Amino acid sequence: MNAPLQPDLAARAARQAEVVAALGAVAPPHILLWQPEEVTPYECDGLSAYRRKPLVVVLPETEAQVAAVLKACHKLNVPVVARGAGTGLSGGALPNEDGVLLALARFNRIKRIDPIARTATAECGVRNLAISEAAAPHGLFYAPDPSSQIACTIGGNIAENSGGVHCLKYGLTVHNVLQVRGYTVEGEPLTLGGLACDCPGPDLLAAVIGSEGMLMVVTEVTVKLLPKPVLARCIMASFDDLRKAGDAVAAIIAAGIIPAGLEMMDQPMTVCESDGTPEEVEEEIGRMTEVLSRCGATKLKCSESEAERLRFWSGRKNAFPATGRISPDYYCMDGTIPRKRVADMLEAIQGMESKYGLRCVNVFHAGDGNLHPLILFDANQPGELHRAEEFGAEILETSVAMGGTVTGEHGVGFEKINAMCVQFSPEEREQFFAFRRAFDPGETLNPGKQIPTHARCAEYGKMHVRGGLLPFPNLPRF
Repeated sequence: MNAPLQPDLAARAARQAEVVAALGAVAPPHILLWQPEEVTPYECDGLSAYRRKPLVVVLPETEAQVAAVLKACHKLNVPVVARGAGTGLSGGALPNEDGVLLALARFNRIKRIDPIARTATAECGVRNLAISEAAAPHGLFYAPDPSSQIACTIGGNIAENSGGVHCLKYGLTVHNVLQVRGYTVEGEPLTLGGLACDCPGPDLLAAVIGSEGMLMVVTEVTVKLLPKPVLARCIMASFDDLRKAGDAVAAIIAAGIIPAGLEMMDQPMTVCESDGTPEEVEEEIGRMTEVLSRCGATKLKCSESEAERLRFWSGRKNAFPATGRISPDYYCMDGTIPRKRVADMLEAIQGMESKYGLRCVNVFHAGDGNLHPLILFDANQPGELHRAEEFGAEILETSVAMGGTVTGEHGVGFEKINAMCVQFSPEEREQFFAFRRAFDPGETLNPGKQIPTHARCAEYGKMHVRGGLLPFPNLPRF
């Protein structure tokens, strides 16, 4: 005879049965998963330190199914978290234990490539890189290129306002999207933006991009395409000093040069790219070489072929997986600082390494000050994950103290929600909630993410700051 379930487990089982029955009435059974072994693969995104099993996973195949599922969940007041490829690094797709995970990977068709208008329309589950591959025969490409572009989806890029190594020149996701289509929390269709140069009314498209799935469920995206540059060349510069490398980044921008890409890696190394016509590239490469030499570069190597340029970028694009070879685990942060403070931050992180007894590998988008320090730890060693979290929290607080922000492109999600208490005042956070409630009054779309409650901030302040006050009280707020 089976032992009776504990009260909380019994309540969860009853709720799960209720939700499965409601969804089964509006969706075919083969798109519903609820057995433990079925939902386990969906218990986290790329931030695997935090895991939760959802009540139900739904894998819709049509927009009608998305609408029906949202309507059923809204009627039962069931939280819904939308998920793309699960490559996010801030816990944005972390499921709600009492909710439904809406996995949209089957929305993977590119609907249109318009070479005349230079646009692509794709379903939300299309991979970032697949858009550029489809546009390539027309001499076009999609500019935002996160390091995970081989796997991440355009819908996930919308949620997090993703960037990439070329965002310095070509902009983030928000600068390259024309229109999104999808559904409200009530399952009603919603289209924001348009194919014209401007649209009437408030720019709600920009508000949805980067909203981390809290305002609507996006199912289709129309993006801008750009002509592929005639030529692109890279400079790889080496420095014998952190401050020289950091100051070189600011010096390039101060010289009026906006490279196609400007990245930094440990040892320390800077990668600069120029693209355009051969004449433009030759002039810009010459100017960048002059600035880097003046800033103390000990070695400069310029790509002489497309194969060599791709080899330079391969080192940067594969920095994250390469780090996995030197440490059992790593924790990737995502603060952003003014370019002039890059060297200061690198030196501050060196001090934190000693403070927390953990190594840190620095890889980041230097051109726009978007840091991606990789804190190395071993989750099997007691206390190391906690120290890594404390290390990361101090990096984010230091970013704010230096005039920056707690995220650049990975989003806030679950990971950085405490850090939002540092950057924004209670009044500002309440405005965030008020705006969210205009779209989702019950706050059931991706709840518990991005915007911290007053209680959470009070608790975080007590844990981290003397007297219950948050740091930098006199800092001008956004």
